[in-house]
Amino acid sequence: MLEVAGPPALQGFQHVYSGKVRDLYAPLDESGQVSPDRLLLVASDRISAYDFILDTPIPDKGIVLTRLSLWWFDQLADLVPNHVLAIDVPDVVAGRAVIVRRLEMLEIEAVARAYLTGGGLEEYRASGSVSGITLAPGLVDGSKLAPPIFTPSTKAPFGEHDRPMTPPEVEAQLGAELAAEMSELTCAILARGNEIAGERGILIADTKVEFGREAKGSGSLVLADEVLTPDSSRFWPADQWRPGRPQPSYDKQFVRDWLTSPESGWSRSSGEPPPALPERIVEQTRAKYVEAYERLTGETF
Repeated sequence: MLEVAGPPALQGFQHVYSGKVRDLYAPLDESGQVSPDRLLLVASDRISAYDFILDTPIPDKGIVLTRLSLWWFDQLADLVPNHVLAIDVPDVVAGRAVIVRRLEMLEIEAVARAYLTGGGLEEYRASGSVSGITLAPGLVDGSKLAPPIFTPSTKAPFGEHDRPMTPPEVEAQLGAELAAEMSELTCAILARGNEIAGERGILIADTKVEFGREAKGSGSLVLADEVLTPDSSRFWPADQWRPGRPQPSYDKQFVRDWLTSPESGWSRSSGEPPPALPERIVEQTRAKYVEAYERLTGETF
C-alpha cells in the first residue's frame, strides 16, 4: 500500500492547515495576497481512528465525503445555512473540494445521539448519564433515544482525546443563547437526517457537526466542514438493527473494529501508531462508504 501523501501544492492557493482528513488553502489574488473571506476546503483520502491518522488511505473517500456533504447541505438548507460558496475548484482536486466562507469556528464538537453506542454507551455504563444528561436505566448498545440528545465534547488538539461536556459547561463557554442554538440545530440535523435516511433503509445513530460564525462574537451559526457522512456519523442498516449488540455499519466503525481485533495485533493502550490496513479492509471500507452514498442519494457513484 502507498503511504498517505501530504497536501498537494496548488497554484493560486496558499496551504493554511491540514486536519485529520481535510486540507485548507487560502486563495491568492493577482498580487499574491491571501483572500480574507474565502477558503478552499479539500477532502483527502486519509482516514483517522482513535486519534491517529492511519498510514493507509481509502481510495475515493474524499470524493464520497464531498459529494455526500453537498447533497446533505441541500436537504438541510431550510434548517441552517452552510459555508459552501462554489464547487469550481482546481482540476487536481476536482470532486473533492469546495470554495467556502471563512468562518470563526466554535471550539466545541457538536454531537447528537439518536441511538446509544460508542463513547456515549461507555459513559452511560459508568455513570447512567451522557454529557450530564441522565438516561433511563437498562439501556443497551443500540437503544433508541427519542428525541435525540445533544452530547457535546471539547475539541481537543490532534492526538489528544475529546472530553464530554455538560450543558452548563457549554453555556459557560458560549453563553446561554448560542449554546441553545447549537443544541437545537445539532439535534434537528440528526432528526432530519434520520427522517430522510430512514426512507432509504439507514439509521443514523449519532453525528458530529461543526459550526462557525461569519463575524467573531456575533452572527447566527453556519454549518461547516462536512455533514452526515460515514466519517462524521454512524450509519446502520435499518433491517439489521438489534439492540443489545454492536450493529453492522456503513461507516468507519468497520476500521475501528479491525484495529481492535486480534488480527491487527495492535492495542489502543500501547501508545504505538496503528498498523497499516490490509488490502481487503481498504476495499471493504471503500465499498461501505460508496454504498452509504448510493443508498442515501439514489445516485450511482
